[in-house]
Amino acid sequence: MTLETTTSPAAAATPEGAPRLAAPELTARIDGRAVIAGDRVPSASGETFVTINPATGAALAEVAKGGAADVDRAVAAARAAFESGVWSRRDAADRGAVLRRLADLIERNGDELALLESLDMGKPLSQTSTVDVPGTAATFRWYGELADKLTDEVPSTPPGSTAIVSRVALGVVAAIVPWNYPLDIAAWKLAPALVAGNSVVLKPAETTSLTALRLGELALEAGIPAGVLNVVPGPGSVIGRALGLHPDVDALTFTGSTAVAKKLLTYAGESNMKRLSLEAGGKSSNLIFADVEDLALAAEKAAFGAFYNQGEVCSANSRIFVERPVYDEFVGLLTTAAEAYRSGDPLDPASGNGALVSESHADGVAAAIEAAARDGELIGGERIGRDGSTAFIDPAIVAGLPLSHALHREEVFGPLVVVQAFDHEDDAVRAANATDYGLAASLWTSSLSRAHRVSERLVAGTVSVNTVDALGSTTPFGGFKQSGFGRDLSRHAIDNYVGLKTTWFQHA
Repeated sequence: MTLETTTSPAAAATPEGAPRLAAPELTARIDGRAVIAGDRVPSASGETFVTINPATGAALAEVAKGGAADVDRAVAAARAAFESGVWSRRDAADRGAVLRRLADLIERNGDELALLESLDMGKPLSQTSTVDVPGTAATFRWYGELADKLTDEVPSTPPGSTAIVSRVALGVVAAIVPWNYPLDIAAWKLAPALVAGNSVVLKPAETTSLTALRLGELALEAGIPAGVLNVVPGPGSVIGRALGLHPDVDALTFTGSTAVAKKLLTYAGESNMKRLSLEAGGKSSNLIFADVEDLALAAEKAAFGAFYNQGEVCSANSRIFVERPVYDEFVGLLTTAAEAYRSGDPLDPASGNGALVSESHADGVAAAIEAAARDGELIGGERIGRDGSTAFIDPAIVAGLPLSHALHREEVFGPLVVVQAFDHEDDAVRAANATDYGLAASLWTSSLSRAHRVSERLVAGTVSVNTVDALGSTTPFGGFKQSGFGRDLSRHAIDNYVGLKTTWFQHA
């Protein structure tokens, strides 16, 4: 899930030479304390946890282990800042200028952020430096430029009256973000929430908190007032629950698993019916029709859609349905294309993929690959030990699984793709929609009428035609069914963080 994901990492430019900031130099100065009310602070309990480099198994830093008391402190700081008007009543153009300064600071500190993200999450530095960090800066800059272009409405009313419909900030927003794109997705939540005038409490994933904490510092440096952006690391079962149940949180935005999204729905109902926007799981399909103009390109992009970022992407095209006349040829081309995503040292520019986020997550992916080998025809999927870690798994392609198999239904979140032949268009559409999720889908055809017909029938928040997993700042991202509701990116993301207020003037 990256901005402009239509370019494969193999084709993307990689940094020339070694990064200007060395890994030991960076880890020696990591500050794992929370960001609350404009200060770097330890947890109220004084407890910490250790964050691990999944590519080596080595400790990176001690991070404040937040608890309910820290959530209370952060929410109180956010509420005080909101009520003071220091940000919420600030001129919209000024808020936009601050977000643009933050974008500049992200770019200025890009080497540090890219390396920190790679060390903490396991993804290749060649990706964090060319996609994650630039994408994060681009998101803040885009919303910063949008700030003074969000206009009110003057609807038609009877003679002698005038009404204004305005978008008003909700107040305190809690943002819970996942570990697969820690910096990028934080920006997706923070930029629209902040530009609308809200205060925010950000909860990063426990396994990947470091860039979010550094982002909190940079936000203060950019001029975001104390208390407007707070960052509280810690266990999701504690921090996420406390935010979901907190009566002084007005809205909560989340990206992560469907199981956790359902818990947040319950918490919101049990507390104050806070506004929710939830981007949850996915099991996205890629339909390859025999009339595709360039089958090799379709295979190359299919590999990208399935294996990029170690397959740890909510919108990964993890199910590929191929029209039977080109099925065998496509599988051969896909097998070749998958070589570009072999796992390797995340700091080596030649590595197509890095390590999965943790050994425990790699265990789950490996178990799914074992099931694929037992029940279908498996190509690849080798688990590799490297540098003290076994969190490296090469791309796996599995064929011959019935549509009823768990791997057609359950999100694996790893480099595993299921390939299946189909004979008729209706069969492909029916199979693609036979899932609890509705986040994304792709289709490849040279027929414009088929492209319109099939894309209309696919139940997905985004349908990519003759590409995969396409998104950008100007288009909304989110899903249907158990993939959640609400949208990130574009002007539509603002709707997650504002309420519509009607002011009616009767003057005759």
